[in-house]
Amino acid sequence: MTDSPSSLPMGPFDRVLIAGLTGSGKTTLARRLAGAWDLTHVELDSLYHGPDWVPRETFLDDVARFASTERWVTEWQYTSKGAGGILEPRAQLAVWLDYPWRVARRRLIRRTVSRSVTRAELWNGNREGSLLRLFDRDPEKNILAWQRKTRNNWRERMPAALERNPHLTLVRLKSPAQTDAWVEGLRGRSPTSPR
Repeated sequence: MTDSPSSLPMGPFDRVLIAGLTGSGKTTLARRLAGAWDLTHVELDSLYHGPDWVPRETFLDDVARFASTERWVTEWQYTSKGAGGILEPRAQLAVWLDYPWRVARRRLIRRTVSRSVTRAELWNGNREGSLLRLFDRDPEKNILAWQRKTRNNWRERMPAALERNPHLTLVRLKSPAQTDAWVEGLRGRSPTSPR
């Protein structure tokens, strides 16, 4: 695959999964694709995290409910919790934000600090914790430690995921600039445009 956005599949696609390192911009891209292709964006974090960050018992039922619909885009995560087995067979397109570590790291720091300072509600009444958590070495408590721990997950998992799901079209984007150029090229390609 070349790095030229014009050589990448342009769609539109009806069901899309977005993979990438924590903080790379999966949710932001999902929103952009939802707008470009008139898809419903379902944020998996909002289905997984109940009040006080307690995992919701209905998570997989909720994932199955929206996955059974015809037009959606979501983040490709919670695979170890069973979401992958529900979403992957239904998806048509996998977009992989395979950005350099420094890019994802910078984005995650900016996002975490912003959420901590503004105390904006994320999902189901939850808010980002204190910035002091960024000094905790436990990946379950510190999002930066989690990102470091899972840094190579997609590079290790993607070949097997594609082998398991040969029906998926893959778009691998290696920089924010490449992503922006690809999304810009999608403008005007509505769900009724020829594929």
